[in-house]
Amino acid sequence: MTRIADLGPPMPGKPHDPDWEFYARPICGQRVDRRDFRQVMGHEQPDHEPLELDQ
Repeated sequence: MTRIADLGPPMPGKPHDPDWEFYARPICGQRVDRRDFRQVMGHEQPDHEPLELDQ
């Protein structure tokens, strides 16, 4: 499992619509925070493992 911290420092973004902030990936089932580009890019690989989110 890849830790989100291993992907580098936070890369904040701003969604256009607040309802668009989170989505579930069909491959791993994890919810992705679209405001954090690291999470978005970490889930773009077709055969990725779930990310371990930092608390």
